[in-house]
Amino acid sequence: MRSLMKDLSLSALVAGFIATLISYAGPLVIVFQAAKSAGMSAEALSSWVWAISIGSGVLGIVLSLRFKVPVVIAWSAPGSALLVSMLPGISPNEAVGAYILANGIIVLVGLSGAFDRIVGKLPAAISAAMLAGILFSFGTRLFVSLKDKPVMVLAMFVTYLLFRRLAPRYAVMAVLVVGCVIAANSGELNSSALVIGLATPRWIAPEFSWHGLLNIALPLVMVALTGQFVPGVAVLRNHGYATPASPIISASGLGSLLLAPFGCHGLTLAAITAAICTSREAHEDKGKRYIAGVAGGVFYLVLGIFGATLVSIFSAFPNELIAALAGLALFAAIAGALAGSMAVPDDREAALITFLVTASGMSFLGLSAAFWGLIFGLAAHLLLTVRTAPRTIPDDTEALEADR
Repeated sequence: MRSLMKDLSLSALVAGFIATLISYAGPLVIVFQAAKSAGMSAEALSSWVWAISIGSGVLGIVLSLRFKVPVVIAWSAPGSALLVSMLPGISPNEAVGAYILANGIIVLVGLSGAFDRIVGKLPAAISAAMLAGILFSFGTRLFVSLKDKPVMVLAMFVTYLLFRRLAPRYAVMAVLVVGCVIAANSGELNSSALVIGLATPRWIAPEFSWHGLLNIALPLVMVALTGQFVPGVAVLRNHGYATPASPIISASGLGSLLLAPFGCHGLTLAAITAAICTSREAHEDKGKRYIAGVAGGVFYLVLGIFGATLVSIFSAFPNELIAALAGLALFAAIAGALAGSMAVPDDREAALITFLVTASGMSFLGLSAAFWGLIFGLAAHLLLTVRTAPRTIPDDTEALEADR
């Protein structure tokens, strides 16, 4: 405790606060979209927000103190995006069963130490293309919403571009503020939906099915490992932290497993917000930046306790504001996924197939587009890149010697 107080700094506290705020201003919007698409009740959504917030807070604090590294844990944004299209076709009980299966697999991956080996064998371009396909509709929905609310959406879009140029860290926050101000001034905020209340955890009994395993659990594992843990570990490595990945993956999976019956779909190592806490802006001394991770965890706990209030705030927003905010918040993730999918020339066609199938939203044999995108992409990768051993053709001298 004494060393914690000694290392405390205002810059680290601010970094933790900003990272947490960005998580709620951006990725949480996708959770609300998933809940709306599934027709989820306010009580169930409040429990979901409570679970992912409390889990992120506890894990962030414990892991940051354990390794003296700014470990930022957050809910899987790509996983949330996947659920927007998948939750409407599955019961809440089956969804919870899929969450348990997915996080059980992640725990095993972490405990086995096989993370680096698994990721190394999976074509990075295929994983990136699947992620890009999942997120694609969020980007397009931004411009579709332009038709109904042109002033608000255009103002949010211009604000995003200006802040990306002048102050990238605050772009999503600025977009949220501008959208809320315009919505309030035009009378489009539903103030009657606003309530002040604490979140109440709600238990949902799990139900296991092949449908949930193939359509939700396996894609959740894929996007968590490749779309969250890989870049998250890269952020730590790039800032000089050699923290082992396995304990972080195991702890995240175990925390998610315990909170799954309350709606937690998956907690992972953050990348974008983690970059804020690991940078020099958090503290000049990298050995004291772990305070940012601890501070972020504390803010997650506070906001998670008031989950019902958060739910009511987002429920008061017009749908177009939520769609525009989600699309803009995911711009960087979409761009990164598209760039990664096309980075390897030999894998471009396979990645393109993965992207097109996943982005199409198709369903075949009861299985989702994300699953088929992965299957078609891997099949194309094997057919186009695996080469047989070259056949040795004897030269004329060897042929003559053979004839004798």
